[in-house]
Amino acid sequence: MDSLIARGCCSGQKPEESSDNVDRLAYYFDKCAKLDSFNWLRELTDDFDIPDIVEVRFKNTRKEIYRNVNGLRLKRGDFVAVEASPGHDIGIITLAGAIVQKQLDKTKYDPRIDELKKVYRKAKQNDLEKWEDALQQENEIMLKARSIAEDLGLNMKIGDVEFQGDRTKAIFYYIADERVDFRELIKVLAETFRIRIEMRQIGARQEAGRIGGIGTCGRELCCSTFITNFVSVSTQAARVQEVALNPTKLAGQCGKLKCCLNYEVDCYADARKDFPDRNIHLKIKGGRAIHQKTDVYRGVMWYSVDADQGVSTLIPVPVERAREIIRLNRKEVFPDTLIEAYIQQGTEKASSYTDVVGQESITRFEKKNKGRGKGRRKSRPQQRRKR
Repeated sequence: MDSLIARGCCSGQKPEESSDNVDRLAYYFDKCAKLDSFNWLRELTDDFDIPDIVEVRFKNTRKEIYRNVNGLRLKRGDFVAVEASPGHDIGIITLAGAIVQKQLDKTKYDPRIDELKKVYRKAKQNDLEKWEDALQQENEIMLKARSIAEDLGLNMKIGDVEFQGDRTKAIFYYIADERVDFRELIKVLAETFRIRIEMRQIGARQEAGRIGGIGTCGRELCCSTFITNFVSVSTQAARVQEVALNPTKLAGQCGKLKCCLNYEVDCYADARKDFPDRNIHLKIKGGRAIHQKTDVYRGVMWYSVDADQGVSTLIPVPVERAREIIRLNRKEVFPDTLIEAYIQQGTEKASSYTDVVGQESITRFEKKNKGRGKGRRKSRPQQRRKR
């Protein structure tokens, strides 16, 4: 059962062998994190009810809804044999009861057009043993398939392999920058492994979600824990949040922009509604002030006034004051200072920042060994006076 850890479950020690198959299988289901669903209607569902539809999860990011046509008493955590094309597949029930209909509404399923696949039966011990044997070969087959694709000169990378429950079919997930003609690859794989082959192309984000890893924040990757629907991320999200446009810091392990850039972008967009345009310069009698940065949640915009010798003064200007100066400038009125009236009311004072790069040596923290000077006189023993 250790091979189930690679199918969307967290790692853990193998429990003691028990005659009760249900207890042994439930251990791996309870450790699941990626596709685990919270049943907020669990109080309306009885374990002895016979659900009409159930939600079944498979490896990593694959999860589907099936119809219980045989009237089986199914509950969360049961291993079932479901309809596949062709043959049957083995999966774990994640939801059963009234909550499944809510999940079905999100998929925009139309019962008049679409038809759900069927749940055949609960998985028997023979089904599970056959399935486990196939799961243990997935990593080995993936490595062999990579070498075969490289020998054929195909510009693609096979990132994952998923076996069907009856061990008659395998899905090969791959990523590629361009269109790949893998017809010859399918023939070679079918002859080598004696199974039906299906090729599915995935993106870089999906591959990172399947492989997993630790992000720069120190936590497990979001795509490998809870994100199932990937939303496009643009550099505009970084600009709205005043994040430095550094590609090495904005990119995740997949090489794309980090998904977490979208988490707070709506809050920043709402907070910036009353902010003036950053490209508008504030004109005062002493010159003009240029926008440098923005503290969105504090409602402060920082402007710089040009100075000599690389010294620039950053002045925090409240949003209300900045809008007031813009209105005065449109009337050809130029105030004396940016925040003179606001300083008297107890707001922040101007802060001065100086560019000190290169002014001091980086070896200033090193300890210097004070050696003896060459001209230091040696102590001589005092001569005894003659009596």
